[in-house]
Amino acid sequence: MATDSETHVLDRLQAVIDSRHGSDPETSYTAKLLDQGPEKIAKKLGEEAVEAVIEGVRGDTKRLAAESADMLYHLLVLWSARGVRPDDVWQALEARMGTSGIEEKKARKKLA
Repeated sequence: MATDSETHVLDRLQAVIDSRHGSDPETSYTAKLLDQGPEKIAKKLGEEAVEAVIEGVRGDTKRLAAESADMLYHLLVLWSARGVRPDDVWQALEARMGTSGIEEKKARKKLA
């Protein structure tokens, strides 16, 4: 079994988020989000994404890092609510490695 120092922080955070399913929403913000459902989580993710964009435009790197952390957390909560595993996303990213972004976008348009 991998130790904390051998696993990525996002994988460790996902495990904590997953453990909050069914927990008391009065004592856990994650449980509260999960209890409210994917639509509410997605709305909160959108709000955090906008805040990250604002900080990206402003150029405050410390605030951008903090807002990015908030955005990633809410993204992981949404994944958990919808049953998406981080490995699913890592595999999707891995499949795109070595492919031109322009070509990859063209291929997606053909599928739509």
